[in-house]
Amino acid sequence: MTPENAPENAHDPAHDDAHESRWSDLERPPLSGTVLRRALLQPGGLWTSLEIVPETGSTNSDLAARAAELEDGAVLVAEEQTAGRGRLDRTWTSPPRSGLFFSVLLKPGAGVPVERWGWLPLLTGVAAATGLSRAAGVDMSLKWPNDLLVKVDGEERKTGGILAERAGDDAVVIGIGINVTLRADELPVPAAGSLALANAVSTDRDPLLRAVLRSLEQWYGEWRKAGGDPAASGVQAAYTAGCATLGRTVRAELPGDRSVTGEAVALDGDGRLVLATGNGTREAVSAGDIVHLRPAD
Repeated sequence: MTPENAPENAHDPAHDDAHESRWSDLERPPLSGTVLRRALLQPGGLWTSLEIVPETGSTNSDLAARAAELEDGAVLVAEEQTAGRGRLDRTWTSPPRSGLFFSVLLKPGAGVPVERWGWLPLLTGVAAATGLSRAAGVDMSLKWPNDLLVKVDGEERKTGGILAERAGDDAVVIGIGINVTLRADELPVPAAGSLALANAVSTDRDPLLRAVLRSLEQWYGEWRKAGGDPAASGVQAAYTAGCATLGRTVRAELPGDRSVTGEAVALDGDGRLVLATGNGTREAVSAGDIVHLRPAD
């Protein structure tokens, strides 16, 4: 919902549940805005508004365009994204209601130095993996810097991605896309996966979204309380524990046709991936510099 077409698509809370019959697709019913708002918008809590639209280009773009008028903790969910974006403007598309496609607006405030905001996408990865592991009953892992992985037939597959973008001087918009009920014949690429293909015990998107947002509220609260310190808040240790990239030999492809190959051995205090190279040196690469991160072979 861009500013240009906002009046035409203006939000009607009843529209969340009534834009089509909830039982028109038994496998992929629409989300219930009423139920989600009742569960998540609590006095004193992080989440201040939750809007669901049937379709939009990109929830990140929409939320960023309205960042100045919205409070910290605004949530925008789309049943379908037609121009979803990943890092470096890579596309992310899925069938309607087959996943969770949403963005959150966060305004960390003066208590968190801007140089620590780079931890927000990593923190979101920890929160999403934690929430989904509990609610869907699947083992989740993280591929640095922004992918959520599940195992499908013993093979690691990407089932989700995270994109963080600045919105003005005081805000960050974080977009999250998670494949929930995507079937094998609907996968955009062979390396993709979904919670359903990973044999999730539940693919009901309402409780899955609640679980992710509650987990994000908890982790974000701890991080802010610690002034954005990744160690004191536990974010750095949690990401390290769940990161499938660490311990593997990878090739980091960087701008200008440069690459670095080495064993991923740690995350430093700035969230950069530290590679131990073959010549005995260590080099830290940042998420903003990575074009691709691949297995060395």
